[in-house]
Amino acid sequence: MSDKVLPITGYLDRFSHRPGERFEARVSLREPGPARARLVRVISGDPNPEGPGLRFEDLSQRFDHVFEGRSQPIRRGSHALIARPPRRGAGPCTWTALLRVVAPPRAPAALISEEQPGLAVTILVGAEGASAEIAFGGEVHRIATGARWPLRRWMRVWLSADPASGRIVLGQQAIDGTRPTVATATVPGLVLPDGGGRLLVAARDAAAPRDHVTGKVEDPAILAGFQEAWPQPDAQLSPATPGLLAGWDFSRDIPTQRVLDIGPQSCDGVLVNVPTRAMVGARWSGAEMCWRHAPRDYGAIQFNADDLGDCGWGTDFTFTVPQDLRSGAYAFHITCAGGEDWLPFYVLPPRGTSTAPVAFLASTFTYQAYANHARGNADAAYKARVAAWGAYPHNPDDYPIYGRSTYNRHPDNSGIAFSSRLRPILTMRPGFLTFNDQRGSGLRHYPADTHILAWLEARGIAFDVITDEDVHEEGEALLANYRVVMTGSHPEYHTRATLDALASYTRERGRMMYLGGNGFYWRIAVTQTLPGILELRRAEGGIRAWAAEPGEYYHQTDGAYGGLWRRNGRPPQMLAGVGFSGQGLFEGTHYRLLPAARDPRHAWIFEGVEGETFGGYGLSGGGAAGFELDRADVALGTPEDTAILARSEDPPASFVTVPEELLSHVNTVTGEKADALKRAEIVIFETPGGGAVFATGSITWCGSLWQAGAFQGPVSRIMENVLRRFAGA
Repeated sequence: MSDKVLPITGYLDRFSHRPGERFEARVSLREPGPARARLVRVISGDPNPEGPGLRFEDLSQRFDHVFEGRSQPIRRGSHALIARPPRRGAGPCTWTALLRVVAPPRAPAALISEEQPGLAVTILVGAEGASAEIAFGGEVHRIATGARWPLRRWMRVWLSADPASGRIVLGQQAIDGTRPTVATATVPGLVLPDGGGRLLVAARDAAAPRDHVTGKVEDPAILAGFQEAWPQPDAQLSPATPGLLAGWDFSRDIPTQRVLDIGPQSCDGVLVNVPTRAMVGARWSGAEMCWRHAPRDYGAIQFNADDLGDCGWGTDFTFTVPQDLRSGAYAFHITCAGGEDWLPFYVLPPRGTSTAPVAFLASTFTYQAYANHARGNADAAYKARVAAWGAYPHNPDDYPIYGRSTYNRHPDNSGIAFSSRLRPILTMRPGFLTFNDQRGSGLRHYPADTHILAWLEARGIAFDVITDEDVHEEGEALLANYRVVMTGSHPEYHTRATLDALASYTRERGRMMYLGGNGFYWRIAVTQTLPGILELRRAEGGIRAWAAEPGEYYHQTDGAYGGLWRRNGRPPQMLAGVGFSGQGLFEGTHYRLLPAARDPRHAWIFEGVEGETFGGYGLSGGGAAGFELDRADVALGTPEDTAILARSEDPPASFVTVPEELLSHVNTVTGEKADALKRAEIVIFETPGGGAVFATGSITWCGSLWQAGAFQGPVSRIMENVLRRFAGA
């Protein structure tokens, strides 16, 4: 994995704060030296010269700070750290663990490593089998089984050492009882110190961890005694295990980052860089699919060489939000001799208040789920466009050191289930291009949502900004300050708390404008015990970048069933009236008005819009109805009195019907033809409590707010008609 770093970059303690609260900025320079941070307000993040352009309001008079920049390390790779290994007295000792890998290790990886004063003992696993190193007295003694490591099989590995004779034994054996492979050697003068030092599981070198394992580990233990062989390689670790000095039962305290020792000395440890727990272990039978019902079946942890939780950088400057700074989107523009970067953030209004009737709800959970999504598309043509437009110049394809997204995979091809915001996020930058879009700008997520902010600015509409993390923490009370809440273009990832808050808000006279597609789709988990981290299990169904393994569908952090909200009994249609139905390449088409659009109850929405079709243009894929499309469905929760005002037509050839709509190659859930489900629908409905929802059913809708050099045209007019009616009612 590349260790290439940016000239200057950083991250903040969180995405949003209120007046009087303090942002903490953590910054790292490739070469230490002077650096500067200035405040800007982000108006537009689209660098397309035919669009609104990159636009910032310089607020350096409010904050302009020079500091001495330093180089701060990033240490990827998850492991368990036992700060106090057991005391063991004189005599022989055995280290052991179970391991399962599904891809050959690229280099020997450390399964267990104990570091004592004057001694280091390490068990390693590579493509050519288990090996071990015992370092003492200035020498390193090595031993190896030489037996090729089998894939997708649980293996028992053990290393025994006898100081009296100097004899060591290293063994590996499949737990199904297959004949073991054992190597022996003699180390003259071997001494095993009694206590002190540290122990790592799935890595070595506690001072600068390296040689990380990518695979599942279960039941690591240290035993008194010498093991020539292992008569029962599948034996389950327990307090009654003969000779147990320390043993870490990973099935205990699964929601936490603690690993508990069931031995007599309580040598508990901590996990580093958030490996994945609640994973099926060596003895999982399939009798239970939820780890909460049979935790001992889930005694494995999936460690990964590329896991990254909190970078752990020190704070380089702080910024207390002034009381008079308006709510909105901001960034710190950080510069040094070698380059520049932006650290975006949002400012909320003072707690319990609003400064406008309209709130833009930033989809920060979704930005985080996609954080540093490496798509493999940063080719020469992409980089030429970036340079020509003066777009954000860095792409995560080139910088794996900052961690990947939940749309990427670990080195063994397993899916990435955690994403942290406590690291540089290159995809969340003004001017970042996701695609080399020949029909438009190629923006998604954070920069794409600035189309809405720039449109609001251009139309003279006052607004506040809130984030879905804030809604998760504060609930419906945060939303209740507003007459209208506007989503971004892709509010895909949500917790139960955010859905509950939005549902309560719209039931109680709140008005929501859902301005995207594929929204309210995946269930995620966040917890105060892991600040800045979200968890995702891509369980059954859905358009998925990877699929969770059977039995691993439940979150470790909250114990809830992961996957689609539709599979959790809350299809998007229940909240927004429409839900995900079709997807294609980043291209779009137009909408056609339906009879309900001319009904006197809804005709105000289309006042000033001429013709029966609209939206066949735009900065996102060239059309307002594109990329990912949502449709109404009463069977999935669309209110029965919902008016379907317009529908997309002529989907491009790249579009497909999403898998959760299909029962077979010919049958769909609705009974309609599969091709008919590749549609976006614009809907509006009122709730019994006096609220209302307007939904556009397309990710690319907001890119069509811009037409012919300005924020104008039918899509802009429809948006303004609805927003002003909702805000003024």
